Amino acid sequence: MSTDSAAFSPLSRQSDWLDGYDFRLRMAEQGRVVAVGDGIAWVEGLPSAAMDEVLRFADGSRGLVFHLGSARVGAILLSQGSGQQGLTAGTAAFLSGHHLEIGVGDAYLGRVVDPMGRPLDAGAVIQTTSRRPLEPDSPPIIVRDFVNRPLVSGGKMVDTMIPIGKGQRQLIIGDAGTGKSALALDAIVAQKGRDVLCVYVLISQKRSAVVATVETLRRTDALDFTCVVVAEATALPGLKYIAPFAGCALAEGWMYAGRDVLVVYDDLTTHARAYRELSLLLRRPPGREAYPGDIFFLHSRLLERSTCLAAQYGGGSMTALPLVETEQGEIAAYIPTNLISITDGQVYLDPRLFAAGFLPAIDVTRSVSRIGGKAQHSAIKAEAGRMKLDYLQFQELEIFTRFGSRLEAGVEAKIRRGRLLRELLKQDRLCPLMPEQHMAWLIAYNEGLFDGLDSILLAERMAILFRALAERPISLDAPRESWLAAVRSGLEGAGGEPEA
Repeated sequence: MSTDSAAFSPLSRQSDWLDGYDFRLRMAEQGRVVAVGDGIAWVEGLPSAAMDEVLRFADGSRGLVFHLGSARVGAILLSQGSGQQGLTAGTAAFLSGHHLEIGVGDAYLGRVVDPMGRPLDAGAVIQTTSRRPLEPDSPPIIVRDFVNRPLVSGGKMVDTMIPIGKGQRQLIIGDAGTGKSALALDAIVAQKGRDVLCVYVLISQKRSAVVATVETLRRTDALDFTCVVVAEATALPGLKYIAPFAGCALAEGWMYAGRDVLVVYDDLTTHARAYRELSLLLRRPPGREAYPGDIFFLHSRLLERSTCLAAQYGGGSMTALPLVETEQGEIAAYIPTNLISITDGQVYLDPRLFAAGFLPAIDVTRSVSRIGGKAQHSAIKAEAGRMKLDYLQFQELEIFTRFGSRLEAGVEAKIRRGRLLRELLKQDRLCPLMPEQHMAWLIAYNEGLFDGLDSILLAERMAILFRALAERPISLDAPRESWLAAVRSGLEGAGGEPEA
C-alpha cells in the first residue's frame, strides 16, 4: 500500500480522531415520552428544559417546549418521525439547547414553504446563509421611524379614504366570505414593480384555498416577489401556532436588510383557535371564551414587530395586514377587539354590502386608518377629503329615500351624485390602480365630469381616462390646474359619446 493510500485509509482517520479526542465527562439529559396525542407530547426526565426550547425525539420527531410542570414537560409537536408507528410512549427525548429558527433571504421568493422553512412546492431544498429566530424581541423604539411613506394597495377606497403607510399594521375584518382574502391578495398584486417584497401566511386553510391562492399569485406574476407560508387545516396544531411567527421572521430578514416588506396573516382567528386548542390540551387555565389569558400578548408580540426602521438602521419597513373573522358582523367579540386595539386601524367588510353587490364591500363609516393619512400624498389627500365628505353625506341622506316622501331638489341632486360615486367606487378583483389613476378619477368626480352617466358609460369613460393618462403621464406633484387640464383632455377622447 502506498503512503498516500495509507493516509486516507479508515484506520488512519480513526487514529487521527483518537489522537484529537478530548477525554472528559459529558453529561446530557435524556427524557422519556409518557403520553402523546392530539399534536402534543408529555415528557418526563428533562429538569433543565426551558420554554420554547426545541426537543429532539429518538424517532426523528421534533417538538417545542410549551409547558413546564413540576414533574413533566408539555411539548407541541412540529414534525413526526419517519417510523411506521410514529412517536409513541417510551420514546427517548433530548434537549437541543436552541430555539426555533428559520432561514431568511431571497431564496424564499417564489416558493411555498411550511412554517419550518421546508418546501411544499416540489422544488429543491432552500439553501440560505443566514437564519433568524422565530420570536426575537420587537425593534426598540430608538430604531423606529415615523410612518411617512404610502403603501399602494391598488384599491380605490383604501388608497383614498383608508390609506396605509409602510410600517403600519392595518387590520382587515369581516364575516366569512366577504372578500377579506381577496382584498389582501389585491394588495400583494399591487406591489408589482414597486420594489416591495411580500409574505403571505395561510393558517389552517383548506388545501383548495391554498392552491387557489398560489395559482392567483402565479397567474398575476406576483409569486416572483412573494413567499407563501402554509400551515393547512390538516397540519399539526403546533405548525399552525408558529406559522405567523415564521412568516414574520422571513419578513424581518428583508426588513433589516433595508427592504420594504408586506406580510399578510390569513387569518389570526384560526391562529387564536389553534393556540386555544394547544393550551387546553396542556391544561392551561382557560379565560374568556376558553382562550388562555395571554392571548392578547400572543398577538401583540407578533404585530409589534411590524414597523418602519430609521435610515441609520437600514430604512426598511414591514407592513402587516392581519385578517380576522367575525360572526354576524360582531366586531365587539373577544379576538376582534383585541386585534383592533393592537393595530393602527381596520378595514371593515360589511356582509350587507357584499350581498347587495357592492364590491369591495368596505364600510367606510366603520373603517379607519389612524396613521396612514400622514403617509398619503397631499394632493390625493385633498381630493379624497372632498369625495369622502360627499359619500358620507350620501349615506345619511339615502335613508330618507326609504320613506317615499318628496325631497328637496338639492337633496335629490346629492343623492344622485352619491349613487354615481357608489358606482365609481366599485372595483373588480386583481385590477389595482396606480396613485396617478386615483388622482385622475378623483379630480374628474370632484369637478362633476362624470355627472349624469350611468354605470356602463361611467366604466367606459374611466377606461378612456386611464388610457389617456398612460399615454401622457403626469406627476402627482404637478399643480392641480395641470391635472384638471389633463383629465379634461383625456375625457375629450370620448367625443361626448360612449365608446363602441
